[in-house]
Amino acid sequence: MLDFDVAQARLAARARMPASQSDVSLHELPGRVLAQDLVAQLDLPPADNSAMDGYALRAADAATAHGTLPIQQRCFAGQAPDPLQAGHATRLFTGSLIPAGADTVVMQEDCHETDDHVTFEQVVQAGRHIRRRGEDMRRGHVILRRGTRLRAGHIAVLAAQGYAQAPVFTPLKIGILTTGDELITPGQPLPPAAIYNSNGPMLASLCRELGVADTLLRHARDTPQETETALAELVERCDLVLSVGGASVGEKDLVKPAIEALGGTLDLWRVRMKPGKPVALAELKGRPVVCLPGNPVSAFVVFSLLVSPLIRGLQGCRQVLPPTRRGILQTEHPLGSEREEFIRIQAQTAGSGLPALVPHQQQSSGALSSLSWSHGLARIPAGSRVEAGAEVTWYAFADWLQ
Repeated sequence: MLDFDVAQARLAARARMPASQSDVSLHELPGRVLAQDLVAQLDLPPADNSAMDGYALRAADAATAHGTLPIQQRCFAGQAPDPLQAGHATRLFTGSLIPAGADTVVMQEDCHETDDHVTFEQVVQAGRHIRRRGEDMRRGHVILRRGTRLRAGHIAVLAAQGYAQAPVFTPLKIGILTTGDELITPGQPLPPAAIYNSNGPMLASLCRELGVADTLLRHARDTPQETETALAELVERCDLVLSVGGASVGEKDLVKPAIEALGGTLDLWRVRMKPGKPVALAELKGRPVVCLPGNPVSAFVVFSLLVSPLIRGLQGCRQVLPPTRRGILQTEHPLGSEREEFIRIQAQTAGSGLPALVPHQQQSSGALSSLSWSHGLARIPAGSRVEAGAEVTWYAFADWLQ
């Protein structure tokens, strides 16, 4: 069997940087991937300003005046203050510009004002409560790197720098193929021996959480013609195709022959992981096709750990493999098989230490409800017995599915 880490690396390596990009307005940027490095267009702050509501002064003046100074001016944010006269103070508010000649700000809680004079109730220390020009961002310095998936914090940086738009890679389009006579679209009457198709909606949702704005779903009954027709359409219209089930060697496993009939090549792997052993990577008309296990839990796990890095790479992201975390397993895990096991867990805060990882009581690949319950997957090394209280690696969905 193929080692899990090798399989993960192979899929991630298949990603090709997007070839096209476009300028997109700020409100359309969340979730998109930056196509160029961007530099600061101005210093931030653009000038020294007050970090507090208070009074600007020369610290030495407070000492020589025995702690009381006349107020020269009241200056709000957005107003330009006059240069500070010797032996005076200027009333400021958060964000107000520091007048020329002042070297400190005393916050209003440490003083009181009477008859246009301010008295300082504590020793004044020079340099306090001033935000210096450029201390946050310097003009000409890189502020955001190519390959960054843009979130609200990045949008704030761009807006503060005056960017009304930014260059981003063209969005990825993913096709999803489900197969099987037994699968029925949710909302339709359920015949005997049939089940609802949960894989299609689940995978489409997982793709959207990764910033894929466009997914195309197709379902094929168990005939060679339907499977080949659906696959041909998805490959023609999408950048990446995910199929679920039907890629093994059973009588109704029709995805593999459909790929070959369309001129593609398929590399079928048996990955050393549980759940999710059967995985295939195909190349069809220059586009990758990943064949996932048909079991929804297995498909979810394989998507999370093996497919999501490939998608991030195809989107142009710099970091395709998110970090893993460490936690304390709360129950004993018996001697495992020859495969790496990925068990569904909830992570619970345990004081200031590592989180407590509580496994779902049902680890069967048929326990679909465990997916909505879990925070992530704890990794159990192949052939290992892990005692309760042992420290293990875990993959947080919050890291791997966004």
